[in-house]
Amino acid sequence: QVQLVESGGGLVQAGGSLRLSCAASGRSFSSVAMGWFRQAPGKEREFVATINWSGGGTYYADSVKGRFTISRDNAKNMVYLQMNSLKPEDTAVYYCAAARTSWVVAGPREYEYWGQGTQVTVSS
Repeated sequence: QVQLVESGGGLVQAGGSLRLSCAASGRSFSSVAMGWFRQAPGKEREFVATINWSGGGTYYADSVKGRFTISRDNAKNMVYLQMNSLKPEDTAVYYCAAARTSWVVAGPREYEYWGQGTQVTVSS
């Protein structure tokens, strides 16, 4: 059974940092791109960041560029999202997802598997 399990969310003050982790199991995801999305209350799910199969290519939403860093460890089947300089508007449930393709993609329809999400709350 394929599973993506996020961890590392929590409550942090504005300006602080969190590191989200995504553990994949059930199959290897080393050949596909991985991504992070988020959904705030009352809003649609939005793209945050994506990384290609090798880790050599990344792409970020403008709202997080320069503050967030996506990375992966294919040997461990793990994906990470380092979040720095957090803002209250970053508050959301963050989801890890595995794409159908090897290359960076931002559209949610390009993703085949999704985790259950982890809550990130940034207080002002």
